[in-house]
Amino acid sequence: MSFGVGKFEMDEMRLVIGSMVILSGATALLVVLPYLLLKDIQPPEGLKPYTEVQLQGRQSYIANGCIYCHSQQPRDISQAPDALRGWGRASIAADYAYDTPHLLGTMRTGPDLLNIGARQPSRDWHLGHLYAPRAYTPGSTMPAYPYMFEVRQGAAKPGEVVVNLPPAYAKPGQVVVAKPEALALVEYLLSLDRTYPALKAEEDPPVNRRAPR
Repeated sequence: MSFGVGKFEMDEMRLVIGSMVILSGATALLVVLPYLLLKDIQPPEGLKPYTEVQLQGRQSYIANGCIYCHSQQPRDISQAPDALRGWGRASIAADYAYDTPHLLGTMRTGPDLLNIGARQPSRDWHLGHLYAPRAYTPGSTMPAYPYMFEVRQGAAKPGEVVVNLPPAYAKPGQVVVAKPEALALVEYLLSLDRTYPALKAEEDPPVNRRAPR
């Protein structure tokens, strides 16, 4: 009786070789091929590099887990009604030319934010929304970020940015001052504007600039 390995039986060498073949194929399809297709893509004329402050805000966006609830990839109308929601045209690879790492996101507990700077260009709104989300969007499940602000009695100091809360949320004699972290995060959010045309302007769905978020 032979105890050797049969033609269709698996031994350690065949297992290793098979695994390497599968890994090589997956790497070629998921890494090498996309790199070859995208390596020569240039940033659109309407896309500007992030400033130093915006990059700091981007790091705060990552550190505070915003990516877990917000995507940055409006989808084609055949996949989702993002254009009808006012979130903008479907994103293209060039829209992320200055993004490292990319923050496409996989969840949408909140709205897509790739064009939030166009939909909501008010710094005051964003600061207030970070401090008290439900004061601006009733029923929102977004957490507040009070540690990005300083609350104290009395007047603000020269140069400080005060959050102008709605009357129902403002307390007499109290000021809410935005810390540099909050200001940087808002600068990053305001930079998220991909409303320039991807191909031809007439092909791009409009962004609803009146939408609160």
